[in-house]
Amino acid sequence: MFTSEQIATFSDLEYNLYNYVINHIDKVIYMRIRDLAIETHVSTTTILRFCKKVDCNGFSEFKIKLKMHLEQQADTPTLIDGESSLTEFLERTLTHDFELKITEIAQVIAKAKHVVFIGVGSSGILAEYGSRYFSGLKKFSLYIKDPYLPIHGQYLEDSITIVLSVSGESRATLSQVNQFKQEGSIIVSLTNKADSSLAKMSNYNLAYYASAEFLGDTNLTTQIPVIYLLERLAKTTYQEMGSKQK
Repeated sequence: MFTSEQIATFSDLEYNLYNYVINHIDKVIYMRIRDLAIETHVSTTTILRFCKKVDCNGFSEFKIKLKMHLEQQADTPTLIDGESSLTEFLERTLTHDFELKITEIAQVIAKAKHVVFIGVGSSGILAEYGSRYFSGLKKFSLYIKDPYLPIHGQYLEDSITIVLSVSGESRATLSQVNQFKQEGSIIVSLTNKADSSLAKMSNYNLAYYASAEFLGDTNLTTQIPVIYLLERLAKTTYQEMGSKQK
């Protein structure tokens, strides 16, 4: 309803008005402008100026937008059956070609000196989990949380970067991957689709094709396939490392 750019332009009186509206939306949509002015101790002129700052021609349009915002929040979308989505994923991963791809990537990871994990949001949480899981299986790994951390070539020498991203289109992630590629790191990505920008930039990609789910702007696409792929890659890498030592 209110953007950060709009909020930054508010005066002290408008901030008081904003706080009242946020806390009493269900009440404000039925109020007259004079009633709101009395409740918030501001003039009707201040309210009209406030409405203009939030891209409304007047108080009536402002109340309409508030009501629409309430209705959108009240809508409860039907979430996708996670069990069927997971079953489809497992059926795809049990194919011979997918097994060969995992083994091929694991062989490349086994040869690298270290593994770097990156990702933002929920993908960042799983990237950190992946780093710990690989390290637990004797493959030195680290997770870089800050997408703007300065990276120099000597740190990425003979490395593998495993990138997690549902959409494969995050600007911060793509910028970071581009930097890592230029420094010579091999890129392995786990994305929801193989035709994403990240997948195309990668040396290797594993796509899991889970049905996308959103609640407002929040991406709720299941991450179970990502956990499976991370653990599977780690265990296969461990086996490849063991076979080399024999």
